[in-house]
Amino acid sequence: MAENDQDNGNGRDNGDDQGNGNGQDGQDARATRILTDIAPRAWEHPADRAALSALRKIPVFDDVLRKLFGFFGEKPIRLAFLASSVRVSERQFPRVWSLYQDVLRTLDAPKEYPLFISQTPIVNAGAYGMDEPFIILNSGTVKLLDDDQLSYVMGHELGHIMSDHVLYRTMTVLLIQLASMGFPIVGLAARAILVGLLEWSRKSELSSDRAGLLSIQNPQRVMGTMLKMAGGGDDDEMSLDEFIIQAEEYRESGDVADQVFKVLNLMGQSHPFYVLRLAEIRSWIEDGEYDRILRGEYQHRGDPNPAYKEDLSDAAKSYAEGAKELFGQVADAAKRVADDIMGSMKR
Repeated sequence: MAENDQDNGNGRDNGDDQGNGNGQDGQDARATRILTDIAPRAWEHPADRAALSALRKIPVFDDVLRKLFGFFGEKPIRLAFLASSVRVSERQFPRVWSLYQDVLRTLDAPKEYPLFISQTPIVNAGAYGMDEPFIILNSGTVKLLDDDQLSYVMGHELGHIMSDHVLYRTMTVLLIQLASMGFPIVGLAARAILVGLLEWSRKSELSSDRAGLLSIQNPQRVMGTMLKMAGGGDDDEMSLDEFIIQAEEYRESGDVADQVFKVLNLMGQSHPFYVLRLAEIRSWIEDGEYDRILRGEYQHRGDPNPAYKEDLSDAAKSYAEGAKELFGQVADAAKRVADDIMGSMKR
């Protein structure tokens, strides 16, 4: 873990030290490096990039999702998500708003995306939309987490937006809901697309965990947040050391973890286990990538991206070969859905 008073490598810092509200060791201020003009690729997990690239290379896949999205319309979808939410501002949830401003500044976000709090006891959050993305925090999340932990969650969701995940995440949620209701548009082909989206969705969480870490730049607090969100208890009744040991059991299992993902495909899970996410974030830190970013050694927006085949090569260590067959099946399904949609439009 890097010291908090280092230069950010860009000649900038956030200017003001603000209280973190966690009461740890009497420390009432922390500084983060502003990651000027950072490209999302700097934090994206190779398995996420490979899976998303594979989805985008499937003929008509994006067209299918956008047609499905357009079937409902962006405005009604936004209203459905926001119907029981309150927009965060200087006058509404000012503590959360102040923390959010710090997160936006640290990740040098291109714009301030709307942030809402919904009266929902389940500890969760999400980033949704297509052309106008937004973030929703469940009230249970706001109540359970302290300032640093909540900032990590907001940084995680901001990472989803900056990595252009929101169309796919929104459609995943919609397809899950429609499938559970037996909606006719979610036939066998669309269900195959949903499996592909879920496969990618779990990988995308690993990328956004890294963005969340970069937003608060405190690995211990990030891992503590994962512990709290996994168990739901108070900090003083849980042991991070024990949770790390639990995560190490997963990390040492190797190929067994890939088999778990295959089971999760059938269970419809969009998120990997927290112990696995903790193991992944520790591996990223230990590999030195986190410290390199804090030193200013990261890809900037506008820099050319490596070729798609390099993404696949980078992902070889963390992305099961079986995914190639999966995305082949999804490609066939996408074509069938596109044909169905076009056929229905001609009638």
